[in-house]
Amino acid sequence: MAEKKNTNAEKAAAPSAFDCLAVTQVTVWPFLESQNLGHMKGIAQIVLNDQMVIRGLRVMEGSNGMFVGYPNDPFYKGDDFRTLCNPTTRQLKEHIENCVLEKYHASVAAAAAG
Repeated sequence: MAEKKNTNAEKAAAPSAFDCLAVTQVTVWPFLESQNLGHMKGIAQIVLNDQMVIRGLRVMEGSNGMFVGYPNDPFYKGDDFRTLCNPTTRQLKEHIENCVLEKYHASVAAAAAG
């Protein structure tokens, strides 16, 4: 049997897990339990590929569990909210959410232990 070799074009066409963006640093500031801020449990900042910072991410608790909210445009005058930035692929959204929530849970556990 002949073994098929991957060409450069096939390698370039095959998407990686996150194409080209990856979270390289996460900083989370969880709120104290005594601070009653509703569904918001903390804020976070991430760095993508050691080159771009996204500040103002919100760690939120919803009816379906924890999730990450993206920063809203404070100057938008519509009836709803408009985010300043958000991931365009499901893989990147899940990657960012997993990294932030993992760091959030680790921070809460460290605060409870210490």
